[in-house]
Amino acid sequence: MNKFWSEIANSIEPYTAGEQPKDKKYIKLNTNENPYSPSVKVLDAIRNAANESLKLYPDPTCNDLKTAIAEYYRLDNEQIFIGNGSDEILAFSFMAFFNPKEKVLFPDITYSFYPVFSDLFNIDYKCVPLDDEFNVQTKLLNEENGGIIISNPNAPTGISLPVSSIEEILKNNTDSVVIIDEAYIDFGGESAYKLINKYENLLVVQTFSKSRSLAGLRVGFAMGNSNLINALVKIKNSFNSYTTGKLALIGAIEAIKDNDYFEMTTKKIIKTREIVVKKLKEMGFWVLDSKANFIFISHPKVNAEKLFIELRSRGILVRYFSKKRIDNFIRISMGEIEDMERFIYEINDII
Repeated sequence: MNKFWSEIANSIEPYTAGEQPKDKKYIKLNTNENPYSPSVKVLDAIRNAANESLKLYPDPTCNDLKTAIAEYYRLDNEQIFIGNGSDEILAFSFMAFFNPKEKVLFPDITYSFYPVFSDLFNIDYKCVPLDDEFNVQTKLLNEENGGIIISNPNAPTGISLPVSSIEEILKNNTDSVVIIDEAYIDFGGESAYKLINKYENLLVVQTFSKSRSLAGLRVGFAMGNSNLINALVKIKNSFNSYTTGKLALIGAIEAIKDNDYFEMTTKKIIKTREIVVKKLKEMGFWVLDSKANFIFISHPKVNAEKLFIELRSRGILVRYFSKKRIDNFIRISMGEIEDMERFIYEINDII
């Protein structure tokens, strides 16, 4: 116990990000980053905006970016919230919609920031078990709760729920907010944003970090009923009115406008994923059905931790989780095809 730390700082177990080592050059397949550069239009816009105007605060309403997103998804500006990455929006959402004495539900195997946020904000929670094939059991979400949050596609499994299943959850939980975290939705999943005008308790959270190659800018957004958005604005303005920087806003606007580039890169990643999955299955791997820019795999004869260590020694970083039920899996982000060919060669040599 550190006597100068609060009880929370002493007790909380923080989220662990994927490693970013500097000791040598690695093929990085461990942090779900997009292997392709941002759009040239994005880079040009940021260069042009890097001028003396940076001495001024950015627009606290993020109105231009909200307009661009609203036009893209055919929503109203009042249904859009902008944050400094989707993780910040999720943190704001825990504060805005979940109460300490009411149990929040989320899967037992999911994005590991959810229990961290729960502990940080002193919110009670219950982990609802995935089935043996790692699918979300929607019927188990029908119990009394103070909110529900689901990563869709799920992390780290990559498995996606259809919108019909999400609608079932919404119908059965009309008195609590249901958050659908769609960080990986653009790689083959079906977004729930079309249900926003039908269900006032739905909040959809997305990010520019993955499918739009802007992890370094930290831009996320939420879509939902204007009442939910107003709650997020109230929390944000009680924390930091200027959360999103000017260059980040400008880059994100150009990224969502350049739809051709977005579609080209996401299709390339999906095609790469299909190629890699086929080859891994031929090697005897169990590969979960991913709709994300990563895959989750297990081999019946070679331990996952061994695979993780061996690949790292050969200059390839993947993600290993020691958590119960998934401690014999590794997660592999999709890189460029040349990097994935090297990965296939090395993992085949290991097994």
